[in-house]
Amino acid sequence: MKVRAHIYVSGHVQGVFFRHETRKHALRLGVSGWIRNLPDGRVEAIFEGEKDAVDDILDFCRRGPPGAIVKDVEVQWAPWTGEFQGFRIIY
Repeated sequence: MKVRAHIYVSGHVQGVFFRHETRKHALRLGVSGWIRNLPDGRVEAIFEGEKDAVDDILDFCRRGPPGAIVKDVEVQWAPWTGEFQGFRIIY
């Protein structure tokens, strides 16, 4: 089953390669979407793909890469749209 997750990650998640490492995991898992830093210090992302793969990338986001201190991951589930090709970092 394909799903979509819109997330906000808070904590020490900018300046620690969070976006880059998440993109690497997403590409490896076949998850599409995007990720970006927000002015308030959070990271926002949209993931689309098979439920197991999206669950896997969400597990990574709850830990983050070395150097990250994740305090909270807010997840909003929505129907899969298929609108994304690949996974990109938005600057």
